[in-house]
Amino acid sequence: MANYNLGPEIVTGMVLSSGPVNDYDRRVVILTKERGKITAFAKGARRQGSRMLASTDQFCFGSFKVYEGRTAYNLIEATISNYFEELRGDYEKTCLGMYFLEFASYYTRENNDEIEMLKLLYQSIRAILKPSLDDRLVRVIFELKAFVVNGEFPPPPPGLSDPARYTVDFIVKTPVESIYTFAVSEQVLRELSALSEDYRKRFIDRKFKSLDFLV
Repeated sequence: MANYNLGPEIVTGMVLSSGPVNDYDRRVVILTKERGKITAFAKGARRQGSRMLASTDQFCFGSFKVYEGRTAYNLIEATISNYFEELRGDYEKTCLGMYFLEFASYYTRENNDEIEMLKLLYQSIRAILKPSLDDRLVRVIFELKAFVVNGEFPPPPPGLSDPARYTVDFIVKTPVESIYTFAVSEQVLRELSALSEDYRKRFIDRKFKSLDFLV
């Protein structure tokens, strides 16, 4: 971040994590379309009545006005288009959403092109809130598509059934915006879950904290 003396910039993204700093400030990590994953400090965001109090929570998606500093950004304004408030009333869905945030944070970097991961994250959080979709399937689709986006998706093993193989091919080739449009049988879901678990063990070198809260 060499050009830290430039003026403010508007970035679009989702808050991956948020934590307290000092008495009244917040440190947030945002996955953005323009800058990849960035860290920003929001001064006074924890003060009662602050306009930044709600807009620096996890899951917030919108536009963020930031100044680039030496080692991090300063967040000075936010316009949130989706707070995903419905998640907060369902513990299991909140935990699944937090897992998606942690997964995305693990894979993304600053100044990388993370547009596809941001789109996948946003569409996956939306999918959690659809009553017609099985959360287990949403999780598997998210995981497998994330491996595809990051170029870590090897050919599936030969033991998969034809329906499972067809589903994997659909996940690989379908644009993120149209991926949550199908259902599968319990047998296919078990096959996809086993495949995703195998890929997680092969490609991810640590356990996500949020998995401790998922059934």
